[in-house]
Amino acid sequence: MSLVIKNNMSAINTLNIMSKNNKALSSSLQKVSTGQKINSAADDPAGYAISQRMQTQIRSLDQDNDNAANGQNMLKTAEGAVSSTVDILKTLKEKVLDAANDTNTTYDRNTIQDYLDQAVDQINDNATTTYNGKLLVDGSMNQASTTGATVVYTNESLDTATSFSSNLTDLLDRNGNSLNILDADTVTISYVSNGKTMTTSFSASGATLASVFMNSQSATGASVDGFGNGNLLTGADAGSFIGLNAQGVSVYTADGSSVLSVSSTKSGVGGNIAGFTISITGTDGNVKKSVNTTLDAWSEQISASDQSNDNSITLQVGTKANQSIRVGLGDMRAQALGLQGVSADGSVQNLDVSTRDNANAAINVLDNAVQKSLSQQTKIGSVESRLDYTQDNLTTQSENVQSSESTITDANMAEEMTEYTKNNVLAQASQAMLAQANSSSQNILQLLQ
Repeated sequence: MSLVIKNNMSAINTLNIMSKNNKALSSSLQKVSTGQKINSAADDPAGYAISQRMQTQIRSLDQDNDNAANGQNMLKTAEGAVSSTVDILKTLKEKVLDAANDTNTTYDRNTIQDYLDQAVDQINDNATTTYNGKLLVDGSMNQASTTGATVVYTNESLDTATSFSSNLTDLLDRNGNSLNILDADTVTISYVSNGKTMTTSFSASGATLASVFMNSQSATGASVDGFGNGNLLTGADAGSFIGLNAQGVSVYTADGSSVLSVSSTKSGVGGNIAGFTISITGTDGNVKKSVNTTLDAWSEQISASDQSNDNSITLQVGTKANQSIRVGLGDMRAQALGLQGVSADGSVQNLDVSTRDNANAAINVLDNAVQKSLSQQTKIGSVESRLDYTQDNLTTQSENVQSSESTITDANMAEEMTEYTKNNVLAQASQAMLAQANSSSQNILQLLQ
């Protein structure tokens, strides 16, 4: 090897090796200190991009989990309000049954009426329950109602061949047995609309179902106008089609069998028929309970609702757009439940139980109100239960993605410490050898002496 002064190639080569060792040492030191084997895109461009996407997904899944938990808390608040209303309605049913009993005096019934008025006011208070400033069960969070739904009742206890032209005396039950309604019997029909109770009675002689509901007019669309309140009843001949719900979807009987349907001629809450009852009284003045069990078995299939936009609650529970759960909360105000009405002049009318007949008519109203409230409560509860599964699923997703991200980015500390020790020794060794390479130039001075 030549002895030169200008270019000490041994020193330069050793210096380059020492620089590489120092870089490797610095990289090992960073991995050991951070616990990650990928600290920048320069370490592993593809792995870095994948890990960043995974970290984004992990944070998104965790936020979705928080969204689901917050949504569940909101729904629990709504359920609490509806649950309170159900409890009130249970008590009101007791009070109404009490008011229908003639052991009570007028004073007693007025006392019950006072209690009912306060209970109705509390139901309205429950409907204004809020979460984070949002009203929940006052109808402002409902699903879209394209045209406003009309209340519809059906009777599944009468024979499938029954029509509105059928004479009362010829009516049969679902099993084909005669109801035994006689010409001398008296028919009483009453219903509640806008908080007001309407009642009328007539002889069963020559009467048809059409005359009961449509004042002896055609059985395919005429209306009862004998109550003078403008919220009239219409009847539809037997068939499996019941009507259109608030979302404009056709509603049919569950088994496809024919039923008789009765509805209001007015859509929306303002035209709501809260409940109606038909009673047959014999010549001895006693109510024919066996007959009424079948003839009065009308159940509400479609609830009245006003036209509105879609204001359903949207809970974002996915990492992509439109991965959400939507839930519409019904109207739990007293008017929507049929316990209160508003007249044209704006005056408020609560359900009246001040007389025996009114209290009797109110029994079905309370039954329908309880059914509506329970339906709303179970709907909310089903979404709450679903959110439990949603949170479990999001937690599992987050855990699995985090496991994958760990495989890509997390450093094997035992391996990295071994690498760090090696690089540290090499760095020190190269530094020592550089000193030796630099000292080799001193040998040239001996030649110059």
